[in-house]
Amino acid sequence: MIAEMQVAPSPPGTEEDPHAHVEAAIAVLQASGLRYEVGALGTTIEGEDDAVWATLRAAHEAMLAAGASGGISHLKVASVNRTMDSLTAKFR
Repeated sequence: MIAEMQVAPSPPGTEEDPHAHVEAAIAVLQASGLRYEVGALGTTIEGEDDAVWATLRAAHEAMLAAGASGGISHLKVASVNRTMDSLTAKFR
């Protein structure tokens, strides 16, 4: 499975760290052991279905646990027999 996640917390961070709540979600993706790529407008992750779903949920919850009063996670999920590299190699 390949998924792309963009978290949109409110507020996005703190006065000291304007992106703290977004970074909390990214930290979950980094710690997941799944392949991931942080992009300008979202992060793409790749792995087994159950692991990806669990990681998406954990990242959303981390955004809130970091102090966001609310937030929306925008998801794109592809159940395909492809990899991130196979979809982007031509353009890199």
